Amino acid sequence: MARGDQIYVFRPFLNLQGIYEHHGIDCGDGTVIHYRKPSETIERTSLATFSQGQKIYLKRYPVGFISDVAVQRAESRLGERKYNLLFNNCEHFANWCKTGISDSQQVRNFVPIINQMNPDQLYDCIKRSLQETDQDNASQLLSQALANIRLVWDSTQPQYKQAVQEVNAWQKVAIQALKLNREDLARAALIRKRNYEKSANEKKATLDQLAKMTETLIRNRLNVQKTS
Repeated sequence: MARGDQIYVFRPFLNLQGIYEHHGIDCGDGTVIHYRKPSETIERTSLATFSQGQKIYLKRYPVGFISDVAVQRAESRLGERKYNLLFNNCEHFANWCKTGISDSQQVRNFVPIINQMNPDQLYDCIKRSLQETDQDNASQLLSQALANIRLVWDSTQPQYKQAVQEVNAWQKVAIQALKLNREDLARAALIRKRNYEKSANEKKATLDQLAKMTETLIRNRLNVQKTS
């Protein structure tokens, strides 16, 4: 390992089964810049804090920024608190420092799994947590349910925002087409608008359902804490 290297360790994945790679940039002086958990802030920490006793691996690139540039890029984002599991995680950050491209292979591999999840499946975990009589198990189940909900929320919310933007964009296209006496283009634009409206409404319904679930979970987590 050397200054400017992208390094990673394996860590448990939230409260779910499996592990994930936690990435950072080696500063060459015994410190690492990375999106630290649980603060979800880009910080400079010791190698020991970064690795948490796990073996450190090196990510190799055929082409990338020289070491000083990679470290400078990492330093330029110290203190950032814009963590997002799917769109701005530790691997996105480290890849950006090394190559200029914000990307996460882990997310691209995991997104198909997330897309298969739905609120009805998540609700099963909530029901089991509410039926659990052992307080420790109930608390663990509640935490797992919250983690699962966050995954689906972080996947759905950007899709909802994009659909809303598309609705507004195609509405403007339709209006402009009518001004140009192009009813054919206006009709086509309105069809696209309706398709995006349908998608936005579906995504909004999912987000509303997730929000209600989260409220229920937090309320019951507080009740568990009060009785423990």
